[in-house]
Amino acid sequence: MVIAIPEGPMAAMMKAAVFVEPGRIVLDDKPLPDVGPLDALVRITTTTICGTDVHILKGEYPVARGLTVGHEPVGVIEKLGSLVQGYSEGQRVIAGAITPSGHSNACQCGRWAQDGAGTAHGWKPMGGWRFGNTIDGCQAEYVLVPDAMVNLAPVPDDLTDEQVLMCPDIMSTGFGGAESGKIRIGDSVAIFAQGPIGLCATAGAKLCGATMIIGVDRLPDRLAMARRMGADHVVDASRVDPVAEILRLTDGRGVDVAIEALGTQATFEAALRVLRPGGTLSSLGVYSGDLTIPLGPFAAGLGDHALVTTLCPGGKERMRRLIEVVRSGRIDLSPLVTHRFKLDEIEAAYELFGHQRDGVLKVAITP
Repeated sequence: MVIAIPEGPMAAMMKAAVFVEPGRIVLDDKPLPDVGPLDALVRITTTTICGTDVHILKGEYPVARGLTVGHEPVGVIEKLGSLVQGYSEGQRVIAGAITPSGHSNACQCGRWAQDGAGTAHGWKPMGGWRFGNTIDGCQAEYVLVPDAMVNLAPVPDDLTDEQVLMCPDIMSTGFGGAESGKIRIGDSVAIFAQGPIGLCATAGAKLCGATMIIGVDRLPDRLAMARRMGADHVVDASRVDPVAEILRLTDGRGVDVAIEALGTQATFEAALRVLRPGGTLSSLGVYSGDLTIPLGPFAAGLGDHALVTTLCPGGKERMRRLIEVVRSGRIDLSPLVTHRFKLDEIEAAYELFGHQRDGVLKVAITP
């Protein structure tokens, strides 16, 4: 059912998780946004919390005070802009965490995630990430999706919200790390950190054809989930030296591709140390300080290594492809949803997720 939304001074209000200051994200009332000609207003049915949201909460990534956070929406189209074609109100949809415009220089170069990065004021990374970064996000009853015809992907009736909940961000990011690494059939791959994105990278490596997949983490529950997602071997970094163990598993050869999914100097350096000559380090982590590249593993710059980075690919075609992977049955990421909260419980959800308690991987938030 589509609800008529009042306009003007009596405009409807909605509940939203709002960044107040470092250490405080609270549920508050905000007016429903105005719908522009190319926009769509989506009623959120399920969303989630990302590790980036926790960085925002802690003040480690700056956003404007009063911003609605969150960037992983599943919902129903409530209202369409006057120029939007090909969609209907009441239709179930997702939108990627990255919402490109489709017409920027970055998009025309095929770098959809970097939309808006190149401006007259210089280069700004992560230009395509707008939800919960530069515009109001998804941890709310409604979200305004810009450039709807570029970003909305219909959800088939035979899939649940939780089955597609990982598509907007962590599935796209994790798979992107495997794709950027150019994993080939028969490759050996090591994935450092088996949080939600690392687990998706593990699943992506398997889909790309890797035949030796090594998952590295310190938590037994995550190592068990890594096996479930396709890891052939798991390495508990709290018990053994992961570099030595990976070299042992590969008979000293090293891996073809190492994926770094945590964003620390230690894991970045370990990923470099386990590469074979000419191997690829695919970096997914968000780093909070300068990185140092050790001379030996880098072979003084003569090792033919490739270092690549990836920001979550977005846009409706990317989302359609990910939905089809889920629908085909080749992957099931719903086990990553370990806890469920109502939007009214968002502060408790942040407390649990931010402190990584009770074996949490991802939480489902339902308004």
